[in-house]
Amino acid sequence: YEGRGPGGVQFVVEVLTDNRNRAASNVRAAFAKYGGALGETGSVTFMWDRVGKIDYPAEAGTEDAVMEAAIEAGAQDVESDLVKPDIYEDAPGHTIWTAFEDLNDVAEAMSKVLGDPKSTAIVWKPQSTVPVTGETVGTLMKLLDALDAEDDVQNVYSNEDISDEDLAKYAG
Repeated sequence: YEGRGPGGVQFVVEVLTDNRNRAASNVRAAFAKYGGALGETGSVTFMWDRVGKIDYPAEAGTEDAVMEAAIEAGAQDVESDLVKPDIYEDAPGHTIWTAFEDLNDVAEAMSKVLGDPKSTAIVWKPQSTVPVTGETVGTLMKLLDALDAEDDVQNVYSNEDISDEDLAKYAG
């Protein structure tokens, strides 16, 4: 499902269900309750990329070592957060981005150099983010929690950009 939430934040919601009517109704109700709306197929995903994501813990190597291994393997981008994890991540580490079709080849090449990754997945990555501030952050967090609480919802991707101060204030 695709839709927009509070503050113009875009959502891609992956659902796996045995009852499409129930799942659609529950997702639609969550969006409606928190100031959002479901969109038509393709209304949001054209502004997202379907890419491969490989995560390594910080202990896998230095930023330079991971970057070098990723370049050799044919990855598109590397993001290293070796300081403090944000609210969404459980630990600092490295994220390697690949083209959808290259994920397996890059993951295998990286494994030979750095060992097994913490996780490997095909994900939706936004092409741009939407800044969200003030009380909209609280409403957005409630929508994310409501979607996450649905049994049929597998993954929720959103393109919000929230400051650390607002995130700390409204996350609790």
